[in-house]
Amino acid sequence: MIVTEHFAYLHLHKSAGSFVNEALLRFIPGARQIGYHLPRSALPPDCAHLPVIGFVRNPWSYYVSWYNFQRRLPQQNALYRLLSDEGRLDFVATLANMQSLGSGGALLQPLLDALPAQYSNRGLNVPSGAMSRIAHSGRGFYSFLYHHIYDGASTRYISRMEQLRTELPRMLVAVGQPVGTALRSYIEDAPARNAAAHASYAEWYTPETRALVAERDAEVINEFGYRFGD
Repeated sequence: MIVTEHFAYLHLHKSAGSFVNEALLRFIPGARQIGYHLPRSALPPDCAHLPVIGFVRNPWSYYVSWYNFQRRLPQQNALYRLLSDEGRLDFVATLANMQSLGSGGALLQPLLDALPAQYSNRGLNVPSGAMSRIAHSGRGFYSFLYHHIYDGASTRYISRMEQLRTELPRMLVAVGQPVGTALRSYIEDAPARNAAAHASYAEWYTPETRALVAERDAEVINEFGYRFGD
């Protein structure tokens, strides 16, 4: 989470946050980071009036990116270890476990037991109390995160991560933030951050898992016009 005079930027997990964080902290005077992956509800009271900006990504792409990022880490987080059975399950089985959380699946309580009680400002940074809200929501994991991060913002500008280089300057102007030459050049030309190397995300899906994401993450897919294979 970054706050400035004109807006608050909220970092949705694996949705170009590292790139945006660096751009804002380097080029916007007075920008300050006050937490990591914190939701709008955690904004300090004196910042609660600020409009929110943020990004979202294709949910089918998110799950592949998350899975590949985690399995390459020397120390995976509790979510990955539980859903993948300590790395023994493949993507298809791990994703099925992940999407079962929103329907009260058997793995939800062990996950809640493994998560911290408070925000820790590292990793996924969703404490057990916040994660418990996924139960019986019917939402996919990424859609749950989307609502967890952005709900409560009366004025918000959320754009597709895939269009970040054109959308971020537009969003900044919309909230009254001047976009100088150095910031604009960085947004246009700087390399992506934390990009995971893997085959096209579509290759990881079976017809069943493709349909599962389409069903559970329909809110995000429909709101932002995503299609499988984009």
